[in-house]
Amino acid sequence: MQQISIAALFDEQREKLALEWVSGRGGSERILDSDKIGESPQGLIGHLNFIHPNWVQVVSRVENDYLDAFDLGAQRSMLEPIFRGDIACMIVAEGEPVSAVLAEMADSFGVPLLRSPQQSVHLMWLLRHYLTRNLAISTSLHGVFIDVLGLGVLITGESGVGKSELALELISRGSGLIADDSVEFYRIAPETLEGRCPAMLRDFLEVRGIGLLNIRTIFGENAMRPKKNLKLIVNLKRSNESELVEIERLPLDRGKREIMGVEVSEVTLPVAVGRNLAVLVEVAVRNHILLMRGIDSTRDFVERQRAHMQSGGS
Repeated sequence: MQQISIAALFDEQREKLALEWVSGRGGSERILDSDKIGESPQGLIGHLNFIHPNWVQVVSRVENDYLDAFDLGAQRSMLEPIFRGDIACMIVAEGEPVSAVLAEMADSFGVPLLRSPQQSVHLMWLLRHYLTRNLAISTSLHGVFIDVLGLGVLITGESGVGKSELALELISRGSGLIADDSVEFYRIAPETLEGRCPAMLRDFLEVRGIGLLNIRTIFGENAMRPKKNLKLIVNLKRSNESELVEIERLPLDRGKREIMGVEVSEVTLPVAVGRNLAVLVEVAVRNHILLMRGIDSTRDFVERQRAHMQSGGS
């Protein structure tokens, strides 16, 4: 469960959105809760809605003009159900004047009333992006998360299998490190997982026999990435020669791993003497990019073989 208070939202977005706290300071600790929002039919943020109030209600010129068409008593009757409900705050956008009724009711019900000169659509776009990321459900996974050829790749495997050494070689070949050891993943959309590095571990990669390496200091800014969407999992597995022989050579069904309800493609790379894992990971990434474009080399080969057999092998 992720939470954010309106006071924190105001502090973090105050400069970007030129926010002003007009009234309703008694509600500064009102909370936007990811679990509660996920179970509610209410929208996260939107223009003033009397039927299905959004958690963050935005008042623009259109809504202000609509309210001004009614006398003060009618305005109070229309707005009271909203203020008595579960809304987290209300924001008057476009530099519109704040009506006396809105300010009075915000104080009475302890609902933060903010004001911004930003256009309402732009304000909602920025806040929706901010809230979606901060309220996303999350989990931590063990592994090395790295940007390989523009794709977010999580390298997993048992301790000592060589994840960090592989990551170091990939970085030396132009890849970018996001996180080592512990990776925080956030579900920022129904089918999107974003990986980030815990603040304590940022910039560091542990390599057995050498210790902690500051990748930013050694390789420069281009060797680091702040975050990346997870697209592929590469699982390293120790294998001997007999196990390598038993591995399916033409797998038609791609591996999948479910993380927070999102299916992520997974490939398993056997770790054995003489195998260049960095090259194999890069090729696996290139192949995955082709698969996303609908190009499946294995199926193409199987179809070619089938057509050849049906034609009598001529």
